[in-house]
Amino acid sequence: MTSLDAGVIGTRIPEHSVEVERGRLAFFARATGQDDPIYTDRSAAEQAGHRDIPVPPTFLFCLDMERPNPSTFYADLGIDIRTILHGEQEFTYLKTAYAGDTLHFSTSVTDCYAKKAGALQFLVRTTEVTREGQPIATLRSTTVIRDPRA
Repeated sequence: MTSLDAGVIGTRIPEHSVEVERGRLAFFARATGQDDPIYTDRSAAEQAGHRDIPVPPTFLFCLDMERPNPSTFYADLGIDIRTILHGEQEFTYLKTAYAGDTLHFSTSVTDCYAKKAGALQFLVRTTEVTREGQPIATLRSTTVIRDPRA
């Protein structure tokens, strides 16, 4: 296992853009128990004052995983993906994203630290989500990397 140090802070993941598809939004809303029709029916969304179906909570994380080869980032840092766990996810919403939007994702490593004498390392990534240059949300995720020798 590669030991992470402060030198990884600032490492960037290649940026990518994703068009938000209405059908995927409706599927995600049903799968996560969103029973408000604004998440599945464009007419209901428009009647509620939205211009289209809004992106349900946490769906931006799914869209961020749409980047080509998402696990390459870990391999490039020398991290065996068999040793990682999703530790934490945080969302700060600035504006609503909608079906039909093209969202741009820009991600960098913003922190890393260790606990339990290095048996557990933590890698924090921050992703800025924009639409036409305007901020939509900030996603922050923490990955836990376990040292298999510990």
